[in-house]
Amino acid sequence: MNLVNLESVSHAYGPKPLLSDVSLGVEAGERIGVVGRNGGGKTTLMSVIAGDVRPDSGRVTHTRGLRVGFLSQQDTLDPAVTIRETVMGGMAEHEWAGDQRVREILANLIGDLDLDAKTGDLSGGERRRTALAKLLIDEHDLILLDEPTNHLDIEAIAWLAGHVAAMKSALLVVTHDRWFLDAVSTRTWEVVDGRVERYEGGYAAYVLAKAERARIAQAAEDRRQNLMRKEIAWLRRGPPARTSKPKFRIEAAQALIANEPPPREAVELMRFAAARLGKTVYDLEDITLHAGGPGAGPLVLDRCTWQFGPGDRIGLIGVNGSGKSSVLRLLADTIKPDSGRLVRGKTVRLAHLSQELAELDPTRRVLESVEEVRKYLQLGKREWTASQLLERLGFRGDAQWKVIGDLSGGERRRLQLLRLLMDDPNVLLLDEPTNDLDIETLNELEDLLDGWPGTLILVSHDRYFLERVTDRSVALLGDGKLSLLPGGVDEYLERRAAGSAMTARLASAAATASVSGSADSGPGPTAGPASGQLPSGLSTKEERELRKELNRLERQLDRLTDQQARLHTAMAEAASDYAKLGTLDAELREITAQKDIIESEWLDLADRLGD
Repeated sequence: MNLVNLESVSHAYGPKPLLSDVSLGVEAGERIGVVGRNGGGKTTLMSVIAGDVRPDSGRVTHTRGLRVGFLSQQDTLDPAVTIRETVMGGMAEHEWAGDQRVREILANLIGDLDLDAKTGDLSGGERRRTALAKLLIDEHDLILLDEPTNHLDIEAIAWLAGHVAAMKSALLVVTHDRWFLDAVSTRTWEVVDGRVERYEGGYAAYVLAKAERARIAQAAEDRRQNLMRKEIAWLRRGPPARTSKPKFRIEAAQALIANEPPPREAVELMRFAAARLGKTVYDLEDITLHAGGPGAGPLVLDRCTWQFGPGDRIGLIGVNGSGKSSVLRLLADTIKPDSGRLVRGKTVRLAHLSQELAELDPTRRVLESVEEVRKYLQLGKREWTASQLLERLGFRGDAQWKVIGDLSGGERRRLQLLRLLMDDPNVLLLDEPTNDLDIETLNELEDLLDGWPGTLILVSHDRYFLERVTDRSVALLGDGKLSLLPGGVDEYLERRAAGSAMTARLASAAATASVSGSADSGPGPTAGPASGQLPSGLSTKEERELRKELNRLERQLDRLTDQQARLHTAMAEAASDYAKLGTLDAELREITAQKDIIESEWLDLADRLGD
């Protein structure tokens, strides 16, 4: 049964038609990913389906009593109302405290926020997470999510994907996060030139199906088809989950990639990077670093030794607030360590894309702004002009002659990234480069980076992009160290689920209550550019004393866990006694805080022992 039907719907903003004679329906329980260029009509389609925008022509019908939840890019939260009132409405505390589904949503989306804080005091990202939590707690037949992964870290995105995939509600989601699309979507809609093209399956199936359509139709756009082949080759060589459930002839798509080389010539790039950089890029020697500079903010690195080598392509992973951006700023020399030594290679030519937009002359034109850096750039075996590269990053035709002051935030970010690349760096530090980029532009950026020789260190919540352009994953787990994860993002999520990696809250507790004399990070391997750590040596007596302390902490954790369980039982029995419930809740909070501190101490000791 269709929950929503669109019949011959057309809608335009100004002279540009975004939807042209569109007819489609949304079935109960269906999960649809919506893709397309920025400004191509995705959000307009969502707003028309939700009933928030009346189309210029055509008809939109909802089933009677349809409950629609819409997370738009602009929230409507009342700034004078608390988070608790916003998210839970009139729900009594014992009601939501006893509901596992509600507790799970709160813990994963706004667990770090004070529920009694006013929404007007929140940052944009915190308001976004609050609005998402409210929408998921409420009951809906149809949920529409416009860029729901913005301001979420990798772990929260993984949780959200699992949560919405298990819901009975129908779902429409617009996002540039291709991993999320693949994890939740059973169908894909592409909004292009006023039409809505429909495909079976998630993002991987959509890419394969679109390539097959292009092959059958003998599409004239050779450049786009080559990019698609490259995307497919990477998808098919990756984990099987990326290509699950494609409902069409795989054999035809396989013919496209039979002779397709890997996305990057890794050996050639490594050789070229070593020639440009020499043996040393960054050596961290016994570095201690706080997020705000010496002694300011939470502890990020604690006597850490690490090596970033020529040609390394590293994804830096960690929860929000773990210090990923601080590590990039350390390498960029914009903050100083508390102690230790940072050695930079003499030939390092750095480009750092931070989350803050650099000031650009608002009176300059886009092409002029790029050409003042450089007019030509060699990437791989080809030389590109500034105009050609601008076109690849979405500035087509007259857009290259726009005045910078008229650009959107996303356009400014693309321009800033291209200016950095045009300066021909041999080290790239990228902090959330995918923000405000559509999927087509992401494909172009991935292709550009494939041919770029140098050391790349990337921070991104876009799991697909991170896995696509990097070769290794390094994590900040809250213990003051950099940890190599051979299993990549999957290993990171497994360690988080197993409790062997600390949340931002635990990391903060560890910074103030850690056992003195925590172990140094060991030096990375010297053979090749690979990096890593070796545990410091312990005498037999030291190890025996540490294990005694570890056992003592384990007994304390067992005792506190038992107390937590008894309090949960007592709260369930006292559900109708609000005064008693408040007292029990205060006790539970105190015990949980004690347990968090002890857990951080236990983790620190276990790490020193190599357990």
